Amino acid sequence: MTVRLKDGDGPATPRLTDVAVLAGVSIATASRALSGTGTVSEGLTRRVMQAADELRYVVNPHARSLAGGFSSVIGLMVYEIDDPYFGEIAGGVIQVAAEHGWSVQVSHQDREAASDLAGVRLLRSQRVGAIVIAGSGYRDPTKNATVNRELEAFAASGGRLVAIGHRDIDCHSVLPDNVGATRAAAEHLIALGHRRLGVVSGPDSLTTVADRRTGIELAAAAADGVDVAWEHAAFTRDGGRLAAARLLDAHPDLTAIIALNDTMAIGALSVLRDRGIDVPGAVSVTGIDDIQVAQDLAPALTTVRLPMAAMGRQAALLALQPPAGGPTFVEVGLELVVRSSTAPPPA
Repeated sequence: MTVRLKDGDGPATPRLTDVAVLAGVSIATASRALSGTGTVSEGLTRRVMQAADELRYVVNPHARSLAGGFSSVIGLMVYEIDDPYFGEIAGGVIQVAAEHGWSVQVSHQDREAASDLAGVRLLRSQRVGAIVIAGSGYRDPTKNATVNRELEAFAASGGRLVAIGHRDIDCHSVLPDNVGATRAAAEHLIALGHRRLGVVSGPDSLTTVADRRTGIELAAAAADGVDVAWEHAAFTRDGGRLAAARLLDAHPDLTAIIALNDTMAIGALSVLRDRGIDVPGAVSVTGIDDIQVAQDLAPALTTVRLPMAAMGRQAALLALQPPAGGPTFVEVGLELVVRSSTAPPPA
């Protein structure tokens, strides 16, 4: 079928109507297929996409938002965008969004409730069609309450909402096994013979830290004679350096360090290297997450793999589903990855 765009000197900008005519579908069906909203069969979606490609039609999300609707944009809220954990989650979200004709707007937060609230309000003002919030909630319910009300108001107005790692927002959620992850790391060290463990931890105000603490405490309680020392700092490489230095100064008899994420583990490894402490001959080190660089460190980092990119993809798929029924909770698995940064303690 041929679509005549315009008589005259040059081609006109293709319209949604032209795509619908070329694909042989209604305008409403073409709109739903291009935006990923509603239920459109795979065959019809393919026809619409092919027609749009042939006409070089580009969805204008700004125009959609001006018309009073939502744009085909996922607002992704993350902390520490340079942290590979959030980078890999973002990659998964972006991949699925692109496959469905959506784009992604990243909002970087500062692990403060006020920053979270400002981020949500900014995304709402941009008329994003969905919000994916990735990262930990707060242990203090009052810090969650205002942000959660804003997020739930967004969902009530027709926006789509998905949380990664949050437990107390009434929406679709992707839930990593934070308790199981640290329990697996601690059990690995205990099985090697370690009884003096140090933990390099993020801020204890976060629910993720509380969950990961629980995993270590469960492993320690199930064994005999295990002592665990804790130091809290920022969930960053520099935070890992600071917490590891404090641990080593206060507890020189430590034989193993568990970092609550791989980025902090990298900081801990750098402190041990600076002090001439052999890893794993004198001190073993484990992380959590299994970021891509973990296997390239020297020594390669033993860690617990959480499927960050898959978590991002799953969150985006949930965000693009039309609203139906109650929230869906997707729990993701884990895998202990043993590398050369752990060994039995020195005799």
